[in-house]
Amino acid sequence: QVQLVESGGGLVQAGGSLTLSCAASGRTFSNYLIGWFRQAPGKERELIATISWSGTSTAYADSVKGRFTISRDNAKNMVLLHMNSLKPEDTAVYYCAADRVVVTANRGYWGQGTQVTVSS
Repeated sequence: QVQLVESGGGLVQAGGSLTLSCAASGRTFSNYLIGWFRQAPGKERELIATISWSGTSTAYADSVKGRFTISRDNAKNMVLLHMNSLKPEDTAVYYCAADRVVVTANRGYWGQGTQVTVSS
């Protein structure tokens, strides 16, 4: 198993920045793809960023492309999500997820989430 713990959420004004962390423990971290999801009240969970096992390949949802950056440090068992130019519509609970094969909303290992609130 892999245990994931997110941190770094909080309240920020529109236009501001936050960096979320996802700390992993358990099995070999570099064997897992990592994704960041978010879920706003009344909305479905949305996959916003993924990163490959080595960290050389990333992908982003259109809603965050150009504003968010995902990175990982396998030596530290850590994944970061740098969020810039935040908008009120970015308000959500943010989760990291790990899977050996593919990152989707209905499989893999999940953290407990961290709340991000962007005020206008």
